[in-house]
Amino acid sequence: MSGTLLVTAFEPFGGERVNASRSAVDALPERIGAWALVRRTLPVVFGEAARQVIRAAEETHADAVLCIGQAAGRSKVTPEMLGVNLRYAAIPDNAGHAPKDEPVEEGGPAAVFSTLPVRRMAQAICDAGLPGAVSLSAGAYVCNDVLYSVLRHFSGTAVRAGFVHVPALPGQNAVCLPAANAAAALCAAILAL
Repeated sequence: MSGTLLVTAFEPFGGERVNASRSAVDALPERIGAWALVRRTLPVVFGEAARQVIRAAEETHADAVLCIGQAAGRSKVTPEMLGVNLRYAAIPDNAGHAPKDEPVEEGGPAAVFSTLPVRRMAQAICDAGLPGAVSLSAGAYVCNDVLYSVLRHFSGTAVRAGFVHVPALPGQNAVCLPAANAAAALCAAILAL
């Protein structure tokens, strides 16, 4: 694949001053292989974050969408296999919403698979000497909400979409990865698209 790649990250949430996803995305170059990158930072708000991704993808005529989120406690950069039709917030989002076991889409399928080559992306990260692995699910917080919604919106179109979680930054969590390493891992994953 090649063309325009929309890469999104998230603003800080949960009382943090930084978000590892934004630090990693900010460290990416303007082009990676045949991809011209367009970047957006999303609010950590159920529903609204997904709307902003979809709008940005349509406005920029993106050929593919790669959303990046922070997963505190994970030690590897993890392309996500699927999004689930579930909203569950252990902490409120940045608008104060805290859904408990609500669907992302009423009547929608229980889960949808990424349309990016998740296993190839994880392998490319490892081949670059960086910590990578496939994750089966993006959880049930705003990251998953975005992945599920974007995949459903672009289902049946030529636009491919997926999600990658990066570890927290040094200083945020004992399990961490510097932004430069996370960005290098994302570069390897993007080259594998």
